[in-house]
Amino acid sequence: MGATAPIRSAAAPASPEPLLNTAPDMPVTLTFREQEHALSSEPGERLLYACLRHGIDLPYECATGTCGSCKADLVSGEVEDLWADAPGRKYLRGARELLLCQSAARGDCRIEVRSRNPSPAPRATPAFGRGTVSDARTLAPDVLAFSVDLDRPLDFEAGQFVCLQFPHVSGYRSYSIVNFESRCRRLDFVVRRKADGRLTPWLFANSIEGSQVEWFGPLGRATFQPGAPRDLLCIAGGTGIAGMLSILRCATASGHFAQRKASVFFGVRTPRDAFYLQELDALAASAQGALAVTVAFSDEGPDADFAAGYPHLRFSTGLVHAVAQSSMKGDYRGVVAYLAGPKPAVDASMRMLLAARVAVQDMRFDRFS
Repeated sequence: MGATAPIRSAAAPASPEPLLNTAPDMPVTLTFREQEHALSSEPGERLLYACLRHGIDLPYECATGTCGSCKADLVSGEVEDLWADAPGRKYLRGARELLLCQSAARGDCRIEVRSRNPSPAPRATPAFGRGTVSDARTLAPDVLAFSVDLDRPLDFEAGQFVCLQFPHVSGYRSYSIVNFESRCRRLDFVVRRKADGRLTPWLFANSIEGSQVEWFGPLGRATFQPGAPRDLLCIAGGTGIAGMLSILRCATASGHFAQRKASVFFGVRTPRDAFYLQELDALAASAQGALAVTVAFSDEGPDADFAAGYPHLRFSTGLVHAVAQSSMKGDYRGVVAYLAGPKPAVDASMRMLLAARVAVQDMRFDRFS
């Protein structure tokens, strides 16, 4: 191995990174699974994005600097650190390691990825694009929904996400796609307000209709394949229900519930915090008994009038993973589990399923935080 040059930190830019750059591309040599790949990245482009759009299926989860899954070694050359305070940096060991999703080449460089690929790659190759925000609306006190009208059609798999970059706030954020259609020209998203975040306070405080955004995707491996002979188990906390709705809509359209069943558990704190209940109620009604949806309230349950408004949903109290455990009664035969939401909720659901002897390969999740 050659000598390693330092990784330089960049000051946070005042405006979003440009999608296209007229400067010469940066040559990158990547070693992964004992294979060497030569590719080019645009100036300032995140190395993970460059590799993925060239069809190299590297390990990653959030793709935005929080999970640490895209670790790599800088063998030679120099890279720019785009986010020195990225939470995923805590998983790095030594000066040679970097996060591919937060590193950009400063010239010819060599990178080595030693991690194994965790699961089969989705069919669609990620790419960059632009879009316009539309139909922004509040679903709950701290939950905002919006759509992005794309500059070109996008094919994606149910359960995938894209990374969005808004004006005035630097850096990409990952958001699961709520809808599902082939050759889609509009993507629907839902986001929860984070008081200590940089983007969500801006989203809630400003009129975002007509905002121009940049997107990269599709991404994610927690996908649903129509025709798979498996029952579905979905456990979602808060805005984690977004990707689950995409999966349920795809399953409904593909006729999955004519032969198979699904159990969905959606956790929120109180009835005031609930959203997408009409959509879930309609999906449960259309499945004619094959789709059971339980809404779990951790802090305060609904009254009779609230519950009566959603005749095809079930309601319970408790943490969502505990409600799922009680309802399933240990019967996970033939089930593939999809998990989404805040990290504590996903981790608790994983521990519960592992204790019930559900195999790791039968769980699907993409950790965003």
